[in-house]
Amino acid sequence: MNQVNKVKTIAFGSCNKSDEEQVLWDDISATDPDLWIWLGDAIYGDTEDMTIMRNKYNLQKRNAGYKALMENVPVVGIWDDHDYGINNGDKTFPAKSGSRDAFYDFLDISKDNKFRNREGAYQSYRFNSIAGEIALILLDTRYFKDPAKRDKGKYVYDESIDILGVQQWQWLESELSESADIVIIANGTQVIPEDHDYEKWANYPSSRKRLFDLLDGINSKVVLLSGDRHIGELSQKKLNNGMLVSEVTSSGMTHTYKGLKKEENRHRIDAFTTKLNYGLMTITADSIFLQLRGDNNSVLRTLSLK
Repeated sequence: MNQVNKVKTIAFGSCNKSDEEQVLWDDISATDPDLWIWLGDAIYGDTEDMTIMRNKYNLQKRNAGYKALMENVPVVGIWDDHDYGINNGDKTFPAKSGSRDAFYDFLDISKDNKFRNREGAYQSYRFNSIAGEIALILLDTRYFKDPAKRDKGKYVYDESIDILGVQQWQWLESELSESADIVIIANGTQVIPEDHDYEKWANYPSSRKRLFDLLDGINSKVVLLSGDRHIGELSQKKLNNGMLVSEVTSSGMTHTYKGLKKEENRHRIDAFTTKLNYGLMTITADSIFLQLRGDNNSVLRTLSLK
């Protein structure tokens, strides 16, 4: 990753098919971001064959718009199921180790980076901003995740299953124990929404509660970033300590769930969007501006946090 001295603007997105038209890169570059974050499904690999996976990553890196962004903007990211290798994938995926290495190569993470010395794809970064230090925590919700429980096709909320795994939980607790003015937690799976019957942290209720309990114990401003859903939306939830946590779900960049007309989310701010979208976070001395943006510099949704 190229050196980042001070962050003001962070762009992010998910659900990007490497072999389809990608119309958002010029808009993203025009916002002059200091950082790009992949929120999963940077490609649709869906394979145990790492030659196929790497070919799709290489195809994405040859995309003219993405290549132009990479040349000027540091890129980090976390995977989701389709760049992990299998739809709705969990810890039982047999090719996960090779897939992790292919993903890290796509992100140009050096061979001697400490991230490569452990299992999984979780990472953390620290940046400076005009509002203070930013901790960016990228959570891996695939490599260690227990298989979800289902009954007659519906998810069953089971307290016994876990989404992060023992080592990643220990690492996350350590990361959150280090002070930061702003904490950004990014992963492929929605954290706050709990009403729809798709993949979400709420399908792992003990893990979701454990995460919120950890956030209850820190004094930082917390923003969650997620992808996966092929819609864009903003959600907010108040924690027990009174802190309001906001989540931006940015999805997708090449395709969306255009037929979706209605979906319950008791935590949603405004309405969801089914237009192609990416996310933008702008940090000033006293505010964080969160946006979902679309093609031709369109602003789809906005949320301002003091």
